[in-house]
Amino acid sequence: MQTLYLSADDPGCAETAAAIIRRGGLVALPTETVYGLGANGLNEAAVAGIFEAKGRPQDNPLILHIAAPEEMNTICQNIPSSAYTLAKAFWPGPLTMVLPVNGLVPKRTTAGLDTVAVRCPDCAITRDIIRLSGVPIAAPSANLSGKPSTTTAEHVRHDHDGKIDAIVDGGPCRVGVESTIVDLTEDRPRLLRPGGITPEQLVEVLGDLVIDKAVTAQIDKDAVVRAPGMKYRHYAPQEPVVIVAGSREKAAAYIRRHYAPGDRVLCFQEELPLYDGCNPLAYGAEEDVNSLSAGLFAALRELDDPSIGQVYARCPTGGGVAYAVQNRLKKAAAFHIVNAEEEA
Repeated sequence: MQTLYLSADDPGCAETAAAIIRRGGLVALPTETVYGLGANGLNEAAVAGIFEAKGRPQDNPLILHIAAPEEMNTICQNIPSSAYTLAKAFWPGPLTMVLPVNGLVPKRTTAGLDTVAVRCPDCAITRDIIRLSGVPIAAPSANLSGKPSTTTAEHVRHDHDGKIDAIVDGGPCRVGVESTIVDLTEDRPRLLRPGGITPEQLVEVLGDLVIDKAVTAQIDKDAVVRAPGMKYRHYAPQEPVVIVAGSREKAAAYIRRHYAPGDRVLCFQEELPLYDGCNPLAYGAEEDVNSLSAGLFAALRELDDPSIGQVYARCPTGGGVAYAVQNRLKKAAAFHIVNAEEEA
């Protein structure tokens, strides 16, 4: 298969991509979070193509992307008032809501669940493609399953050139980590995955929020999950990753004691001088958490190299967007964390 490359700036881009979606093809789409691998979410054969292209486990549900908030009524039922409140506050934007699904959506899209994850992305070209295709577009992150997510069209090209119908190049993703996911099907709203919309923002609007165990710890491989990114090891380069917590000085001392030739250090821009000679890679500035969010996956993809022995990673602390960065790094490390303050 020859993959078609489309620029979001070209006048015919949206219609060309939409035509591919309508006929059951696969198109990689830009969003403000990460690039998604898109297909007609109501076409079982097209959705099966997503799972095949990504090597994605069949029990990992997909997110349906819509062009406007009112379209959630076409794929969901018994929608709580909190969903409309969140949509008014954060859509278009990096927020996904888990809601009761109606009979229009195939079981393959929802992984057999009675719920569906839905969001309206803050990316004009992708909303145009959804609108012109006339269907909600299922679009998980466009990386190979388990690998670091794609935040540029070139990342998608690396993973899928010759394997999918088209890639729409909309430039680098602004947020850089996948959308926040909140489940609204229980008595209390539940955070299933942190992202660009922070827990603090959700609490301000909803007045309440439960943090799911999957956000802070590895959950059982047999668990039934309502949203992507909850169960399987995600976002990881090939080599093992360990997060080193603690002060800059203690962390650097720990890493230098354990560093071996061929290892790499993933750190903050401000820490680069501490790792001279240790082949460090900065993914953003600690004082600018948005730069960490935007740069994380590009850095993890650069570190996805079988010649690397071990990656020692520094992780931001605190809430807000830092909470999402923590979540992605911890999943990349399979929650392997050492505290340099406690290590001799």
